[in-house]
Amino acid sequence: MLVVETVAKVRRLHFVQGLAIKAICRELGLSRKVVRKVLRSGATEFRYERTRQPMPKLGAWQGDLDRLLAENAGRASRERLTLMRVFEALRGLGYAGGYDTVRRYARGWAQSRASTPAAAFVPLSFSPGEAYQFDWSHEVVLIGGATVTVKGAHVRLCHSRMPYARGALLAMTRYHIVSISGATHAAGRPNVWDASVLE
Repeated sequence: MLVVETVAKVRRLHFVQGLAIKAICRELGLSRKVVRKVLRSGATEFRYERTRQPMPKLGAWQGDLDRLLAENAGRASRERLTLMRVFEALRGLGYAGGYDTVRRYARGWAQSRASTPAAAFVPLSFSPGEAYQFDWSHEVVLIGGATVTVKGAHVRLCHSRMPYARGALLAMTRYHIVSISGATHAAGRPNVWDASVLE
């Protein structure tokens, strides 16, 4: 890959300082073919990206390697083979190529498996009284001309999305349970929480 700075140096040496192609090659350590390409084209950056990675030795063994990698991934983490052991198993089947090719292929195989999303299910429908969201807060309110801090319990039922709020001057566990009980009574499920056990 030729970066912009190298291209600029080649053109400066040739067009400004008048150096020959052979002298530029000696000074910058580039081949004559590259220097000619830079001087003849108007591009400022040259990149080469391989569109397809040839695998002449691994091509015939790709199916076996896929099977070995899939079997290995299905094992428990303590029973999984190292990549060297997978390579040796592939060699046992007759593969004559090198370890680096197998390692490179296995890395790409693992990345392609990691990019596929796992099947996950989050239930977004609830039966009445099955679930709720609860939070509390401190609210400053005006009661009888006096500013008072009130502890508030906020409940939202997940089935009906119905909000329920209750405020009190004291914050106690019993108070929070009574608030939840009131919300479930309002939803028509009076037996989900029974506040009478705390009385």
